[in-house]
Amino acid sequence: MGSLLQSIVDPKKNWLAALHMKTISRRLRNYGLRYDDLYDPYYDIDVKEALNRLPREVVDARTQRLKRAMDLSMKHEYLPENLQAMQTPFRSYLQDMLALVKKERAEREALGALPLYQRTIP
Repeated sequence: MGSLLQSIVDPKKNWLAALHMKTISRRLRNYGLRYDDLYDPYYDIDVKEALNRLPREVVDARTQRLKRAMDLSMKHEYLPENLQAMQTPFRSYLQDMLALVKKERAEREALGALPLYQRTIP
């Protein structure tokens, strides 16, 4: 069953998945975002922990991309075509750290230990 699901969502094997990926890529390039920018640290505490572990330059670049995207959205504009061509929407910066955080959390749960981080109300 897992291989069937993999083949359905793999853009190299399914033309609908490739079309979806192309559409998402175009929309992200319009605003200068990366796919990892769409993860919300307020929704998932693993994402928040992964962002805390990343270097400061990477987090600052993410913040600047999000600010630019919000500004362009409010102005009902897109990035100029020459800047859109330079964007790399599917170059990941968060996935490796997020996988490590999820693995550590699963290991702690398997051992019966308390989580290192918990959701708090601001």
